[in-house]
Amino acid sequence: MLKNKEIFEKMNELGASKTPFFFMIDFLKMKGEVIEFSELPKDIFFQIDEKPEEFKGQIDFQKNPMDFEIYSHQFDLVLQNILNGNSFLTNLTCETPISTNLTLDEIFKYSQAKYKLQYRDEFVCFSPETFVKIKNGKIYSFPMKGTIDASIENAEEIILNDPKEKAEHYTIVDLIRNDLSKVAKKVTVEKFRFIDKVQTNHKTLLQVSSEISGELPTEFHQNVGDLFDQLLPAGSICGAPKEKTVEIILEAESYNRNFYTGVFGIFDGENLDSAVMIRFIEQSEKGLVFKSGGGITHQSDVQEEYNEMISKVYVPIY
Repeated sequence: MLKNKEIFEKMNELGASKTPFFFMIDFLKMKGEVIEFSELPKDIFFQIDEKPEEFKGQIDFQKNPMDFEIYSHQFDLVLQNILNGNSFLTNLTCETPISTNLTLDEIFKYSQAKYKLQYRDEFVCFSPETFVKIKNGKIYSFPMKGTIDASIENAEEIILNDPKEKAEHYTIVDLIRNDLSKVAKKVTVEKFRFIDKVQTNHKTLLQVSSEISGELPTEFHQNVGDLFDQLLPAGSICGAPKEKTVEIILEAESYNRNFYTGVFGIFDGENLDSAVMIRFIEQSEKGLVFKSGGGITHQSDVQEEYNEMISKVYVPIY
C-alpha cells in the first residue's frame, strides 16, 4: 500500500501516460492504492453504475448503536467548537456494531448503489455520492447533504424547507465550489438542492444533492494526482473551514475512520469517476461495524442527529 505523497505521484505518473488505473485513498490522505487495471488483484472488486444481481433470500440485519449519552458527549464537543467560531459545519461520525447473515461478498454482490467497492476481506462500501467526475475536460462534483425518511408525510417539502438542512447544504456547496476553484476555471453551480431516492433493506430515504462544475486545463491528466491532493479530504464529510474542522473531528470521534469517508475511483485513460466512501461496513477485531454520521451546525438537535446517524445504517438490498 502506498503512503501519503506516493499516492499522488503514482496517479500523476499513470495519468500522464494515460494508463487506466484504479485508486483508493483514506480519509486523512495517509495511505492508499493506485493500481493499473491490468494489475488489479482478484480480491479487489468495484462496480460503477452496474445493476446488482437479484437477492432471493431473507435478510437478518441487526444494529447496536452506541449509547445516546456517549454520542451526546461527542456532539457537545463539536457544538461548542461551532459556537466558539472554530467551525461552521462539522461532520460527526460513529461506529455501529452490526450482525447480519450476509457476508461482505454478498453485500457487495447484491447491494443497489451507484458506486460499490469490496477491498479484500476488510471492508465493503456501497456509496450513493460522487466525489468528482471528469468528462471531456470538465470536472463535476455532487455534494450530498440532507437525509429524511421518505415515508414521512410531505418528506420532500420538509427536507427542502428545514432551516438547519438549508444552512448545512449552502455551506457545503460553497466549500466544494471553492475547492473546485483551486483546480478549475469557470466554476458554476449547475443544479442546486435536488432530491435523490435511496432504497434500503427496510425503508426509502430522500437525500438532497447539488451539481457543481468547472473547466480543467487541457493537460489535466498529467497532474491528476496533484488535483486530488488539493481537493481532499472531501468537504461533504468533514466540514468548513476544512483544516480546523478535521482537527475537531479527530478530537471528537472515538475511533479511526480509516478508509471510511475517503475516496475511490477509476481513470480510464481520458475520463475519471470517483466516489466518497460513505455507507461503509468494515471487518474489525470486534466484528462487523457500520460507519455513519451527519453534519452538525449551530442549529442541530442532538436527538435528531443521533437518529439520523442510526437511520444511515442499512444495506441497500431489496
